[in-house]
Amino acid sequence: MAGQKPTTARHVRNSANGHHPTKGKISNGARNIATAVLNQFDPERNYASPILNKLLQQTNEKQRATDLVFGTIRNANAIDMVIAKLADCPVERIPAKLLNTIRIGTYELIYSPATAEYSIVNEAVEDAKAITGKKQTGFVNAVLRQITRHLTNRQILLSEANAKRTMPQTLLTGCEFDSCLLPDPKTSPADYFSTAFSLPKWLIADWLTEFGLEKTRQICFASNRKPSIYIRPNRLKTTIQEIAEKFRQAGIDFEISTDESMLKIKSPRTVAKLPGFAEGLFSVQDMTASQPLRLLEPQPTQTILDLCAAPGVKTTQLAELTGDKAKIIATDINSKRLEKVKENITRLRLNSISVVAYEDLRRKAAEIGSFDAILLDVPCSNTGVLAKRPEVRYRIKPKAIQDLTKTQSKLLEAAATMIKPQGKICYSTCSIKASENNKPVRQFLQKCPNFKLESEQLTLPSAAGFDHDGGYVAITIKE
Repeated sequence: MAGQKPTTARHVRNSANGHHPTKGKISNGARNIATAVLNQFDPERNYASPILNKLLQQTNEKQRATDLVFGTIRNANAIDMVIAKLADCPVERIPAKLLNTIRIGTYELIYSPATAEYSIVNEAVEDAKAITGKKQTGFVNAVLRQITRHLTNRQILLSEANAKRTMPQTLLTGCEFDSCLLPDPKTSPADYFSTAFSLPKWLIADWLTEFGLEKTRQICFASNRKPSIYIRPNRLKTTIQEIAEKFRQAGIDFEISTDESMLKIKSPRTVAKLPGFAEGLFSVQDMTASQPLRLLEPQPTQTILDLCAAPGVKTTQLAELTGDKAKIIATDINSKRLEKVKENITRLRLNSISVVAYEDLRRKAAEIGSFDAILLDVPCSNTGVLAKRPEVRYRIKPKAIQDLTKTQSKLLEAAATMIKPQGKICYSTCSIKASENNKPVRQFLQKCPNFKLESEQLTLPSAAGFDHDGGYVAITIKE
C-alpha cells in the first residue's frame, strides 16, 4: 500500500510462511471456518468470497463466519496495530499458524461488543488448541488477555469518547482503550482515517482534497460497514408488494425503500434460499448500482448494447425496464464471467437478451447496425464499493488507476463508433474518483464534439439509514 507498511498484504495468509493449516478436516465452528479462509487468503492475489463459499457448507453458522472473515479483512491494518501496540507483539513475531486466530479474536474484542470478552478469549484458545495442540495456547491467551486489560469501554458513544483512544465501530459508537492508539483527527486527518479504517493514506488524502473532511468521514464509515442486501423485484413477474408478502410469510425482516423500488433485508439470509429467488422473482442489486439505467431510460423499441455485461445484473435490469421487448446484446471480454450473465437470464426467464462472445461483437454489430443506446459499465478501481470488496484497499495503487482510465477512455471511444445519431451512451462506474468519472467523460466530449452531456450523477457511499455503495453515471447523447 502506498504510504503505508503493507502488513496485511504480507501477513493475512499464513501460507506465506509455508504453513497450510486448512488442509485436512476443518472444525465447523464459525471461528474455525473464518480462520481457514484467512489462512488461504492473499489480498494481492485472490478474493476471500470463493474460498469462503466452499467452506461455508461445513458450518451452520454461515452468517457469523461471513461477518468474521470480512470484518477482519476490512479492519486488518487496525487490528494488527492494536496487537502490536497493546500486546507488544508485532504480527511478524506471531507464529504463522496462530496469526489469524489472534486477529479474529482481536476483531471481536473491538468490533463485536455484544460478545463477552471471556467467550472470545476462551474460544480463540480452543481454536489454537485444535490447530497446534496445547503447545501454544498460552501464547494466544496471553496476547488477547493483554489487549483486554487495555479496554475501558467496548461500546461508547463517539460523541463522548477520546478520538485518539477509540476505534470507530459504527457512525455512533466505538471501542475505547486506556491509551492513545490513533493519530489526532484534528491535526492529522489523513493519518487518522487511514489508521482507524485500514485504508490507504494516499486514497484518504485524495478524498480530503475532493470532498472535504465530513464527506471523507462518511466515505470511511461506509467503506467499513456491513453492507445491506437489497432486492430488486422482477416487475415482469411480480410486484414489490407481492415480494414483501412472501417475505412476511417466511418471517424475513425487511424495509421498503422510500421510492418503493427495492426491499432491504434487515436480518442476514442466504440469498439463494429467499422465497422467490429460484423462480426469478428478483435480483440482488445495490441502490446506487440501479441508478444508471433509470437515468438512461431505455425504451422497448430500442436496440441496446451492454458492452461490459458480466455478471448481468444491469443487463437483466435493462430487459425488465423495457418490458422484455427491446433487442439487447450482451457481451464481455471475460468469457468465463459471461456465463454468469446467461445464468441470470435463465433464472429470471428473460427473452430479449442475446449473449454474444466478445470476439464476435463486431460481426454482430455489423449485422444489426448502430445501437440506440449503449450501457458502458466500465472496469474501475471499486473505490465506491470497498465494503463489499474489502480486498481492494490492500491492492489498489495510483498506477493501476491510471491504467484503468486508459481502458475507460478506449471503451468510450469504441462505444461512440457504434451509436446512432440521437443515441445515448450510459457510462457508469463503481468508483468515486474524479479521474475515473467526470474527467474521462469530459475528455471524451472534447475529443468527440458531436456528443453532449445530457446528465451525470455522483453518489458517495453511505452507512446511514438505507446504506448504499458509491458510484458515478454520465449520459451522453450523439447529436
